[in-house]
Amino acid sequence: MNFKNPIIPKSSTFVGEKKALDYEAICIFAATGFFLDEDTYYKDQKALKPAFEYELQEDEKKTISEKPYFKWHYTPVERPLSEIVTEFAHLFETIIKEQVGDKKVILPLSGGLDSRTQAAALYHLGNNVNAYSYAFDGGHDETYYAKKIAKSCNFPFQDWKIHQGYLWNKIEKLAQINQCYSEFTHPRQMAFVEEYATLGDIFSLGHWGDVLFDDMGVAEDLSIDKQVKIIAKKIIKKGGLELAKTLWKTWKLEGDFEKHLSNRIEVLLRKIDIPQSANAQIRAFKSLYWAPRWTNTNLSIFESVRPITVPYFDNRMCEFICTVPEKYLAGRQIQIEYLKMRMPDLAKITWQDHRPFNLYYYHWNKMPFNLPYKIYSKIKRKMLPKKIIQRNWELQFVGKENDAALQKCLFENESFQELIPKDVVVSFYDKFTNKDAVYYSHPVSMLLTLSLFAKQKI
Repeated sequence: MNFKNPIIPKSSTFVGEKKALDYEAICIFAATGFFLDEDTYYKDQKALKPAFEYELQEDEKKTISEKPYFKWHYTPVERPLSEIVTEFAHLFETIIKEQVGDKKVILPLSGGLDSRTQAAALYHLGNNVNAYSYAFDGGHDETYYAKKIAKSCNFPFQDWKIHQGYLWNKIEKLAQINQCYSEFTHPRQMAFVEEYATLGDIFSLGHWGDVLFDDMGVAEDLSIDKQVKIIAKKIIKKGGLELAKTLWKTWKLEGDFEKHLSNRIEVLLRKIDIPQSANAQIRAFKSLYWAPRWTNTNLSIFESVRPITVPYFDNRMCEFICTVPEKYLAGRQIQIEYLKMRMPDLAKITWQDHRPFNLYYYHWNKMPFNLPYKIYSKIKRKMLPKKIIQRNWELQFVGKENDAALQKCLFENESFQELIPKDVVVSFYDKFTNKDAVYYSHPVSMLLTLSLFAKQKI
């Protein structure tokens, strides 16, 4: 059987057998929230690498041969920004047209640029679209700008509230869908998994546009050593390093966890080998190892309901990015100019990350121009009658009912206690409860995920 894995796959394909656990890989998972490179929970099972062609022995789930067909590179072709935007418009709209055809499209919207750019393309192409967005119950109205975008495009719009404890009655279903390859406080889309089917026939998802169409914020000549440190800092979550080091010690693994992770990152970076552009190299690293093993894991939730399309994942988009000079990728210029060209009304809607400015005036989001809005926002926050919910875990872990459900998963699972000693779990739960909930929310979420993994023996 021949298999060609996309440059950025929508889902992971695993080969090999589920035998001995790979404790080193699980430690990296605990620190970062995703498995790195080919790693899985098991030593003898591997995830197929992006941009590789494989010959598989299907009955034994083994690879007979493998070879890369694409290597990330930086081969900039100098041309005016206007020409690049025209190229992007043609490519992006061609990809979307091919992906969705004449099906009714389900479009998640936010106040950012990726889904807004999709909205402009779908509107231009004349597609039948149902849009939606959601906000935390007791949080900021994250649907505010999404509604404006949908209205400007004449898309029907559904807004939802994510309520406290939304996950507990669906957590085992989620474990089956994503196979416990992502921590459980991130997949907010699980709150509405029963409703999606009523909206349309196919999803068009905006994932990864913000990575491909921006720089990485580093000097082009940044050394490999410094790139390793930056990537490690980006991928290790708060409290994740402490949890990983504790598990490393608990499982009596050789060496030092931090050195192990740094060495892994450095080896993978050197394989990419784009010496003329640190930004391109870090973008390639994220696209090779972050997108396929973190971003795509919870795409499986959408796919459990309706087929999914991800235009920014398309091989042609990855090839296009390699030809664009970094100076035009920096600051999201291509998407911004595309929106101005294709649908100025969308460009006039506030860019959420640069409130209160839109795509024509976002450059003014600096002192002293943004001072009045900063003062207004501070006064508004102080006048609120109660604390605003800002984080996923607050809906899932805070409150008596949530705490009871969390404790049941952490402390009433014998299979989990065989994997991680109870005293380790108690220690991190106590730190989350009594010391610093923000810092220790990630370790608790990872322990919850590992508890479900142990229970379901996926």
